[in-house]
Amino acid sequence: MSSALETLRRDFGGDIVEPGSAEYASASRSVLVTGSPAWVLRPRSVGDVRAGVRFAAGAGLRLSVRGGGHAFAGFGTNDGGVVIDLGALASVEVTDKERHLVRIGGGATWGQVATALAPHGLAISSGDTKGVGVGGLTLSGGIGWKVRKHGLALDNLVAAELVTADGETVRASARENPELFWAIRGGGGNFGIVTAFAFAAHPTTDVFFGRIAFPAREAAAVLQGWADLLRTAPEELTSVAEFANPFAGGPEAPVEIRVAFDGDDPERAAGAIDPIRRLGTVIDDDVAPRPFADTLVEGATPPPGFRVFTRSAFTGGDAAPAALKVLAEAGASERPPFIAVRSVGGAVSRVAPDATAYAHRQAELMFTTTVAGPEPVVEAARPALEALWAKLAPHAGGAYANFLATATEEDVAAVYPAPTYERLAAVKRQYDPGNLFTGNHNIRPR
Repeated sequence: MSSALETLRRDFGGDIVEPGSAEYASASRSVLVTGSPAWVLRPRSVGDVRAGVRFAAGAGLRLSVRGGGHAFAGFGTNDGGVVIDLGALASVEVTDKERHLVRIGGGATWGQVATALAPHGLAISSGDTKGVGVGGLTLSGGIGWKVRKHGLALDNLVAAELVTADGETVRASARENPELFWAIRGGGGNFGIVTAFAFAAHPTTDVFFGRIAFPAREAAAVLQGWADLLRTAPEELTSVAEFANPFAGGPEAPVEIRVAFDGDDPERAAGAIDPIRRLGTVIDDDVAPRPFADTLVEGATPPPGFRVFTRSAFTGGDAAPAALKVLAEAGASERPPFIAVRSVGGAVSRVAPDATAYAHRQAELMFTTTVAGPEPVVEAARPALEALWAKLAPHAGGAYANFLATATEEDVAAVYPAPTYERLAAVKRQYDPGNLFTGNHNIRPR
């Protein structure tokens, strides 16, 4: 260990944060989970990332990689191991104005990207929170306000540069290491540390964005009508239904339909959004044109000891009405979880099922349940939550890795169907045979 540490201190040009230092308390935790790593490394270059990987591998230490640090399962920290925090590698550069190609550092957040691209009139289909990292979101999917028009974040990825488990740098694209490129588009952080992404952005205008709220008593009818409308709505419209918000009344909280129409034509926007307004009794409506960058929100950092437990699944077709009925009933129950249903489909479903490692192309809706609070509160809610998911089981399937608070074998099987998993395992054997990169929904290199 001492030899490996000496080599690290010689080769690493960034900051090394250790227990007892003034920065350790903040550096050791991710946004949602507190850890106690032995070292937090903050690289300033790709060479630093390579040195950090070689140190962790050589010392036999658990390795965690942190971009934005928002993983619900706490992948951005650990106990007793090494954390590589990519926050300093956050450059955003338009490299080809004609083709709208953008190079983004592996530690950048989507807020940084949106702000940097706005003066160019460009955007990338991404998430909905400023502080979320480009890396974590992209490698497992990327469902946000442009998803039905422009696909997942990973659908807009054209190349990536990675540091693999042997500390070497490799480039992945459709032409270079294509199987690795297939794997990183959905396979999470299993195959290396992405130090740079190349995306194809698209020209953007202002978007019509906001929320339309209905009384809680109308939840069942509004949800079913909303889902029906999304089946035939123009792909410029992406929408999310949220209800049973514990901070707005729990079972009495309004049903909030959030909408984003990707365009600045008021007539076309009204044609897409007005049918939603007619679903029930509108009690609030703040939909208005605004810059796309302004649709991303600040993410809250919970206090220590505050746990966020979230779970996700997909539904669609004939199963969707039954799943929505179960969710609406759960939202009206005593002390319900916070429930959100996101529209997908559109551009997502037009990509061939085996084109990337993201395996849920044909789903119409992705839904989540979330319980948050001190550990005893979350544990007290677990029995009712398990009962809810047992009711949902016949009408839903799969899981979205970016909205899972656990990483059990059952979770991994839900994220990756067997054929996808086996193909990913073959790539894992090639690039990480010792399974150094385990801070994820782990693919074993069997």
